[in-house]
Amino acid sequence: MLDLNWLNTFVTLAQLEHFGKTASELHMTQPNVSLHIKQLEQATRIKLVERNPFRLTQAGERLLQSAQSTLQELQVCQSDLNAINDLSQGTLSIAASDIISRLLLIKPFQSFKDEFPGIDLSLFNTTSTQAAELVKSAKADLGFVIAQKESQPLHFTELRQVRWCALGDGLEKWQQLTEQGQEPEKGAEPTLILLGHDTRTRDLIDMALPSLKLPKYRIMEVGSVDAQIDWAEAGFGIAIVPAFSLHPKLNLTSTITPLPDFPTTSLGYIVRQNQVLSRAIKQLLQWVCEEITNSPHGNPAK
Repeated sequence: MLDLNWLNTFVTLAQLEHFGKTASELHMTQPNVSLHIKQLEQATRIKLVERNPFRLTQAGERLLQSAQSTLQELQVCQSDLNAINDLSQGTLSIAASDIISRLLLIKPFQSFKDEFPGIDLSLFNTTSTQAAELVKSAKADLGFVIAQKESQPLHFTELRQVRWCALGDGLEKWQQLTEQGQEPEKGAEPTLILLGHDTRTRDLIDMALPSLKLPKYRIMEVGSVDAQIDWAEAGFGIAIVPAFSLHPKLNLTSTITPLPDFPTTSLGYIVRQNQVLSRAIKQLLQWVCEEITNSPHGNPAK
């Protein structure tokens, strides 16, 4: 019988390709990582890893396939067992982008901590794409995402529609130039402050940019909606952001322009197909729905 701890060490080592990094990742000593690999090779009676330079042997590649699926299936199983047991102790992991967690999840999380003090609620601050991967691998129990497509092995439930707006002064002036057939002076082109290309929302925005009817423009890429808002407020350009991100408590001074010609998309949550939802998760989702209903621009899905 192969020890699950050995397999976990082996899978992590295969991903990081470095004994020292594996030890750090698993909070082990490097000699213990080597010992786990040695014990695994003794149990399987075949060499799995070449050390210098690091690579998996053919046998190691084969074991990796089964080890990854086995560990993931056990993680999924444990998650479902926790739900069936109506988890009142342990950990509940949520994956969400910073803007979603900051504006929609803080109050529901506070209510959750009061109602379920024995559950350690943890948050992965990440992109929608990364959140989907975390839920798929059962590293997160629940994900809140934008622009998720229904796909195996995930199930997406829409909570609200997302509309877009422009934050920043001067948009109307630049659009008038286009209507008049004029171009801005060289070096004076408008700047659009957008998320990087590794996000789903950027893909949606790129397709809709022609509807702004702007002259030639420059693009400033940043890593979060928070950064878009900050740079636009500082006068560096015009940020294209979800309308729900412009909460009144931000006390914004720049012009906010709705963008009705931009296609709407969905904000919602993802779980694994056939995932068992605990009472705690169902209650958290109810609080999130209430927060959306009570928030500015609240337009929950029907």
